[in-house]
Amino acid sequence: MHRTVVLNIVGLTRSLLGKHTPNLNRLAGKATDIEPVTPAVTCAAQATYTTGKPPKEHGIVANGWYFREMNEVWLWRQSNKLVQGPKVWHLAKERDPSFTCSNTFWWYAMATDADFTLTPRPLYLADGRKEPDCYTCPLALRETLSEKFGNFPLFNFWGPMTNIKSSQWIADAAKYIEEAHEPSLQLVYLPHMDYVLQKEGPDGDIARDLEEIDTLAGDLLDFFEKRGCRVMVLSEYGIQNVSRAIHPNRLLREAGMLSLKVDLGREYLDYFSCRAFAMADHQVAHVYVHDEADIPAVRRVFEGVEGIDRILDKTEQAEFGLDHERSGELVLLAKPDSWFTYYFWQDDARQPDYAHQVEIHRKPGFDPCELFFDPKLRFPKLKAAQRVAQKKLGLRYVMDVIAVAPELVKGSHGVSDGSPESMPLLMSTEPSLIPQETVPATAVCDLMLKHLFD
Repeated sequence: MHRTVVLNIVGLTRSLLGKHTPNLNRLAGKATDIEPVTPAVTCAAQATYTTGKPPKEHGIVANGWYFREMNEVWLWRQSNKLVQGPKVWHLAKERDPSFTCSNTFWWYAMATDADFTLTPRPLYLADGRKEPDCYTCPLALRETLSEKFGNFPLFNFWGPMTNIKSSQWIADAAKYIEEAHEPSLQLVYLPHMDYVLQKEGPDGDIARDLEEIDTLAGDLLDFFEKRGCRVMVLSEYGIQNVSRAIHPNRLLREAGMLSLKVDLGREYLDYFSCRAFAMADHQVAHVYVHDEADIPAVRRVFEGVEGIDRILDKTEQAEFGLDHERSGELVLLAKPDSWFTYYFWQDDARQPDYAHQVEIHRKPGFDPCELFFDPKLRFPKLKAAQRVAQKKLGLRYVMDVIAVAPELVKGSHGVSDGSPESMPLLMSTEPSLIPQETVPATAVCDLMLKHLFD
């Protein structure tokens, strides 16, 4: 067995390699593209990589979905039990019982039988505070890593303060895991470029960020190769320039199909009493329709809407391997220059209280505007500092500093048109083990096993 490390450099594509990536260029000679899964989003892509199956088999149809039995939309759940079917660590252990695996920040890292796991996990305290932290298994590993590297920098991992610090912390943790435990397979998540590309787009001012992630990747390549590990470098999706935001819930509202609960003068979706509503996730939106008889009418709401490329019913979803019970009755695919918001209000004075907050677990869809401070604030960092001071003094506070301005978003993902910007990359320190032609996302699991056992 050959010990293997998989560096998941999110957003990396062939088009980003160049003068700012000298370390990654070392592997670029025999790089190949990955045909991404649909939807090309983090949770679905990683579940496909670890199982070798499409969403219709592993069940991860997006970064979240409508949990019908709970009448809740939830994104970013963390239990690995949501991923249906055996994972790469099960398949490898069948071949060699001595095999061990570390899931170092790939998603669905809780409630798993991987040997070591690390994942972002804030502390949600009784007084309403949210403190940066992570979860590990074994549990004692968290204390060890916090003592060595400080608490996991959660607010540099997501939100308007994102930077290279979170990827650096994960890289340091990965090196510690290697030195202390020498797992047979380590899955390492390096998210920095994901957030940069959503903010700036692939044509934006990203040179410094490319240099930062390349330096980090180069250090990891040197470290793991010196320790005799094979290293695969891949990404989950490419991020494309976008210039149009589509609001499917507002379209449904105008058609009289949305139901809203008003609390303290603010509007919130009431999922059960909606005839239809959309769970938006980047360039894909799952539209849930309670009465099957309404599906044709709901479909007509979206037909001809500028920026929508496809409207998939359950039969058409099979073409994309997306026909799972968790999927919406309809799935919308955006054109490459467009993306979907979760917005459902028409009057900003009645927007929900979480609209200006980093609230990934309360919003009924993914919100890339959480990467930006509200441009209407004259001194947003000063306001954020004021809120932190209120927190430290034990006063009630709301960190309401986030933009509700979709025009700020310059990059998105979820669909691929085959362009260089939309195709994730695959490289290896063992180039003979990866094919020269484009690789389907479902083949990545077998390629990991090939690196381990061939």
